[in-house]
Amino acid sequence: MDTPFHANAVHDVDTALLRSWPVAMPAVEGDKEIRGHVLVVGGSAEMPGAVILAATAALRAGAGKLTIATGQSVAQLVALAMPEARVIGLAEHATDGFSMAAFACLDRLAERVDAVLIGPGMCDEPATAELVHALLPRFMQAGTSVVLDACAMGALLHPPAAWPAGQPMRFERPLILTPHAGEMAHLTGIAKQDICALPDPRAVEAARAWNAVIALKGARTVIATPDGTLYQHEGGNVGLAISGSGDVLAGIIAGLAARGAPLDQAACWGVALHARAGERLAERMGTLGYLAREISQEIPALLEQVAGIRGGDTETIRPTPVGWGMDG
Repeated sequence: MDTPFHANAVHDVDTALLRSWPVAMPAVEGDKEIRGHVLVVGGSAEMPGAVILAATAALRAGAGKLTIATGQSVAQLVALAMPEARVIGLAEHATDGFSMAAFACLDRLAERVDAVLIGPGMCDEPATAELVHALLPRFMQAGTSVVLDACAMGALLHPPAAWPAGQPMRFERPLILTPHAGEMAHLTGIAKQDICALPDPRAVEAARAWNAVIALKGARTVIATPDGTLYQHEGGNVGLAISGSGDVLAGIIAGLAARGAPLDQAACWGVALHARAGERLAERMGTLGYLAREISQEIPALLEQVAGIRGGDTETIRPTPVGWGMDG
């Protein structure tokens, strides 16, 4: 990845774009089934909260059904925290990674879920990569939208055993990756400062090389697609730079994808909603000190207001680009 590609144009993810590209609303007479079923795979003994944050965000984004697969050591805790969810306990290694016995538990869900988010709160990158590569063919064959976040993105660095030696990893079908600059540096081997200096070509090149929609997070977030389309979003505030914030964003994106949003639309809407939620919280509580768990509470109203369904002109929320990232 030494010669970055360039996009032909950069599209602003603003209110005008979002209103011209609305997320489909379920029929009035519809039930929870038509709102989409999202599966969140993640968590560990050290970070059980990450999967709770992501799962809550998926429901706040409008998904109708929720299943959480997490480590056996924390499954009961997660179930108590998320009474809306079915919770599955997965066998764990001593390293806090999931064992491959988890595949049998998750494989049978492939035909039953509309989107799967893998990664929040997971540990042991090699073990996580092995599970990701086992799950991807089944879920993608079933037409499930896939979002890889945090540790699960390391699947790029640990190809499956059958992958040709020396050949860069590339996903068979498009999915979503949500790295911040530090994670992008880890995945590409490019210095973090160079990622921050040239995020656009780095995101476009990675999207094409990996066959993925890349949401490269930061004060100015760029979303690149495999065909070279590039979107940008400026907004939010430094308050979003808090533990768990990235888990919330990944959950919002997965929830939108479960509702039927295409990958690029889910990423763009997710980034915009997450940033505007931060702006709302800053107006009410102050820029510093609001919590990642509070971001999701703003999403339902923003979904309607950004789309123009109910009162409240979101154009009055002025983007204030500052140096923040999402390390959660």
